[in-house]
Amino acid sequence: MMVNSSTFLIVFAASMLFFAYSCYSKFGLISLGAKDNRTDNPSERFGSMMKDAVGQSRVVKGPFGMNHAMLFWSFLVLVLLNAEFLINGLIPSVSFAILPAGIYSVLFNLFDLVSLLVLVAVVLALGRKLFAPPYPEARSFEAFFILSMIATLMIAYFFLHGAEIALGESKGSSFISGLVAQGLSSASPEYIHSFGSTSWWVHAIVLLVFMNFLPYSKHMHVMTALPNVFFRSFDKPFLMDREVYEKDATYGVSRVDEFSWKDLLDSFTCTECGRCQDNCPANLTDKPLNPRELMHIIKDNLNANGKNIKADGAKTPLIGEGAHSVSEDSIWSCVTCGSCMSSCPVFIEHYPKLIKLRRHLVEMEAKFPEELLNLFENMEQRSNPWGIAPSERTKWCSNLELNEFDSEKTEYLLFVGCAGAFDSRSKQISLALTQVLDAAGVSYGILGKDELCCGDSVRRLGNEYLFEKMAKQNIETFKSKGVTKIITQCPHCFTTLKNDYKQLGIELEVMHHSEVISELIKQSKLKINSSTNDKIVFHDSCYLGRHNDVYEQPRDIIKSSGAQVLEMDRNLDKSFCCGAGGGRMWLEEDLGERINVDRVQQALDQSPDSICVSCPYCMTMFEDGLKDLNKEDVRVQDIAELTAKAIL
Repeated sequence: MMVNSSTFLIVFAASMLFFAYSCYSKFGLISLGAKDNRTDNPSERFGSMMKDAVGQSRVVKGPFGMNHAMLFWSFLVLVLLNAEFLINGLIPSVSFAILPAGIYSVLFNLFDLVSLLVLVAVVLALGRKLFAPPYPEARSFEAFFILSMIATLMIAYFFLHGAEIALGESKGSSFISGLVAQGLSSASPEYIHSFGSTSWWVHAIVLLVFMNFLPYSKHMHVMTALPNVFFRSFDKPFLMDREVYEKDATYGVSRVDEFSWKDLLDSFTCTECGRCQDNCPANLTDKPLNPRELMHIIKDNLNANGKNIKADGAKTPLIGEGAHSVSEDSIWSCVTCGSCMSSCPVFIEHYPKLIKLRRHLVEMEAKFPEELLNLFENMEQRSNPWGIAPSERTKWCSNLELNEFDSEKTEYLLFVGCAGAFDSRSKQISLALTQVLDAAGVSYGILGKDELCCGDSVRRLGNEYLFEKMAKQNIETFKSKGVTKIITQCPHCFTTLKNDYKQLGIELEVMHHSEVISELIKQSKLKINSSTNDKIVFHDSCYLGRHNDVYEQPRDIIKSSGAQVLEMDRNLDKSFCCGAGGGRMWLEEDLGERINVDRVQQALDQSPDSICVSCPYCMTMFEDGLKDLNKEDVRVQDIAELTAKAIL
């Protein structure tokens, strides 16, 4: 199809200059972010990009995922077609026409098929936007505009290639374009040429408009998704960076340019698919936090402040109540369960950004919910949330003859944890666990009054300084006593000692009691003497399951007791938080519905005889939820208690 190359050259050059300027501006904003080393393990990163971004591994698992994947894969094929289209418009002698007829025919039949698949996918996407959007805001002008442009590109291609076939300018026919050619067979050559030329220009203009629209829309993820996956974090669980405490330093994030460049890249990569908000306990219980909107706010704040933020300061505050600011209520609503990150198809890191904002509020402004004042004071002065004297840590086992940990005589340290030592309900779990360990002949000891809080809650709440202080004290104790192997009953202690403490220079072999008990049963070191026919629904603790991939061991323990394991609809890596994570255990829940009540109702929907948990925080939240729902006839038990009964 002959077109005026000179005219197209002007249009193309202007479009490319504007596109280059737009990309330079947007990526320039991303470069304002703080340093963050994401270039290690390049081969692993490339493999993840190919599997998770090109392969769409997470996309296809979600609702309507296959439709999006078909669009993406089709676009990869059509990149070749559109590149040839643009080059041919500039240099008419360069086209697929130079290929042998057989290859040419196969290629254009492939292009026809892929273009048809795109049209079908667009129609399905339009139907979803109109009749079943993932959230109301998804039914937007931008979404319809983008889909309309994509559909126009496909139709213009069919018309253009059909006209070429009808004029005899094509080396072979193809099945969809061939139908267009048949429809044009009775028209005059002048009309066909005019029809084809118009189609060519429609395709060219729409393609260039589409390309230039991308940097200013949520569809910028077309350009940023692959690098965002390449630069993803491979930490499991995600670990916050340590802070350097020195004179005149600032801590946390109060301005958008204080986020890392990867954080800012995240904000431009958000596809606004809504999967994060569909799995966020805070959002689903009507809290002000919505992880999708969080990404949108960060992007809007960055755009509003612009490239001069470092010189002129932030004109639009990052933390506040404005349209482009993150509210304090949303910052404190997060339970750090990680469901947002595990459900994101492009590996955006949502909740770590909220912890960075918490760090600023706590460490720079001393601005936090009033309930935390007592918590921080109690942790700093007596190393437990309630401010109970350290000498009371061994009261739970005063009637037992437990050994103090001695590296020469005991293999494992039983890290009891604050809840296990002080909370009346969790003390029963501690006792049950010692019965199980004793029955199996496990060699263990405790630290007694020398045990300090692991620091999990204060770290998630943003008090990094206090966390470091507590962690270093614990590490000093571990090293002085020769501790290398630890058993915990609390997933928060488990993940903190196992993962967070590595950042401070100590690697410990840490096992959650579900892992220990499951292994003891497999090794026949525990004899099950009684069985139950109860129907037991199990709740996956976020910091045991989603953060550390411990899923099967607790279920194996329940099955060994003879009980039937029931599953909630939200289970395993899609489990719903009990509401106590991220330090929320120590905060009042005044906004929206109570997360624990929602989760308890999910459990009750399965009509269980009892609910089984593997975390003292979950125990508290479930028992409180049952009281709120007047369902105290349903008991809650820990897997250690279940096992202790079975071996009696």
